[in-house]
Amino acid sequence: MDPCFRRDDGISCGGHHAMSSRLRPGVIAALAVLILDQASKAWLLFVFGIAHRGAVKVTPFFDLVLAWNTGISYGWFQNESATGQAILLAVKAMAVIVLAVWMARSRSPLATVALGLIIGGAIGNAIDRFAYGAVVDFALFHVEIGGKTFNWYVFNLADVAIVAGVAALLYDSFLGVPAAKAP
Repeated sequence: MDPCFRRDDGISCGGHHAMSSRLRPGVIAALAVLILDQASKAWLLFVFGIAHRGAVKVTPFFDLVLAWNTGISYGWFQNESATGQAILLAVKAMAVIVLAVWMARSRSPLATVALGLIIGGAIGNAIDRFAYGAVVDFALFHVEIGGKTFNWYVFNLADVAIVAGVAALLYDSFLGVPAAKAP
């Protein structure tokens, strides 16, 4: 049996490299987000049949709706062409790589989990873009004031994870312990 050697980023045993305990929470966060995001979208599309139901009122301020987002956050840069979708996928892949390097260098547990949330959400939305040509959005918050309805953007669980991850990174950068700088 080959000996094991401890390194800064984990343990190397017989040519295999075990994931460091410092990185594990971020990877778990990314996988959890990815699984929950894809499961929720698959259930809504293929079991619940959201495409055939239209808007489904869940509470007076929350509906389930189906929106195909061919752009990026908040529907910016809508583009349905194959070239446009390929460019968005490439940009997303580069962002995930940069975030993964940042996560591997992070010394802050909160930043590591936050980056995992962002990575999991980005991969979840990228899978949609690859599988369907658009991101599956389904959650709609709204409020009625004076007879006029105000809607928030339609979003999904991956978007929630990304926003929560960014908020946690901001918190960590201003109030947390000093973390590794972004690459």
